[in-house]
Amino acid sequence: MKVITTTLDLAEACAHFAKADYATVDTEFLRETTYWPKLCLIQVAGPDSAVIIDPLADGIDLAPFYELMADESVVKVFHAGRQDIEIVFHQARLIPHPIFDTQVAAMVCGFGDSVSYDQLVLKLTGNRIDKTHRFTDWSRRPLSQRQLDYALADVTHLRDVYHALRANLEEQDRSGWVSEEMEVLTSPSTYQLEPHRAWTRMKMRVRKPREFAVMQHLAAWREKEAQARNVPRNRVLKDDAIFEISIQQPVDVQSMGALRTIPKGFERSKTASDILECVAVAVALPRDQLPIMPKGRQAPEGSAAAVDLMKVLLKMTSERNGVAAKVIATVDDLDRIAADDQAEVAALKGWRRELFGQFALKIKNGDIALRLQDKKVVVVDLTNEPDENFPEVIL
Repeated sequence: MKVITTTLDLAEACAHFAKADYATVDTEFLRETTYWPKLCLIQVAGPDSAVIIDPLADGIDLAPFYELMADESVVKVFHAGRQDIEIVFHQARLIPHPIFDTQVAAMVCGFGDSVSYDQLVLKLTGNRIDKTHRFTDWSRRPLSQRQLDYALADVTHLRDVYHALRANLEEQDRSGWVSEEMEVLTSPSTYQLEPHRAWTRMKMRVRKPREFAVMQHLAAWREKEAQARNVPRNRVLKDDAIFEISIQQPVDVQSMGALRTIPKGFERSKTASDILECVAVAVALPRDQLPIMPKGRQAPEGSAAAVDLMKVLLKMTSERNGVAAKVIATVDDLDRIAADDQAEVAALKGWRRELFGQFALKIKNGDIALRLQDKKVVVVDLTNEPDENFPEVIL
């Protein structure tokens, strides 16, 4: 095993990996006390070698690694890689491409809705991963040999997992299904943290447009403040405080200090002053400039029954085809389909529509039905045109 601590060694290793068809990648990071994740370790493996990169080493420049991530001739293989990709995006302003996520591939291949990495390794390779060092503080130096071995195993086992899943996908002619999923993981919009959209991560607890305006302003202010100070959002201001301030709309130090969610003495801080200014701006908005309250979708009459039937159909489709149900359609997808035949949901597009969506519409519109027959749930074609895509299936 080689631990890379210099830019020269990193450039040499990445030049070697660039000659391969793929490289497996994993990162170790900390973010419990920060807004931005602190990158502590990078593991990379090619078909015939594997290295650990120490991004905390004095003077090391990670540019060669980021060049590898951008190399279109090398497939970057991750497992549940969203956070790994997010780190690369925010540190280098690029998204690794092309990529292959083994967690997504595993769901398409029938390994369940959210199979863990160690379970997948066990099922596909027979190897058991030692979890002893799972909660290591990867920012500490020096790391023990056992810790380094544990970290490297994440990418060496991943090579075997990648080969097995790719073969499975090709055998079932489903490689294109995974490619569609990778489009989401390689879209910049997946990783862009826009303060003015920060309120969308919060549950709605306000009921009036003016309260909603304050909530939006506070959420955006908190996001910018957390980014600038590099601390978790709740270290700046907790969600409960944002909602109480949005409803009570304090105008001075005294009214701020009277709030239940505000710690004693906080009202006299610089942060409290910024919050009061934020509230004042939102409260001063003319009525015609207030944001429109988001409305929940009005469920059409009978839609609940349609969703229930679609859930059974989804379970049948998942089990019959060996694809995790949540990859095919989400509960939100079903709700939207129940309300609108033209709903803009993934379940009505591409391979999902062919596999499930078209039949979800048929069951909603009464063209097919479900029936219990000989202790099996079967699909009945009510148009008298038998559909070979749905033979009798045991649930």
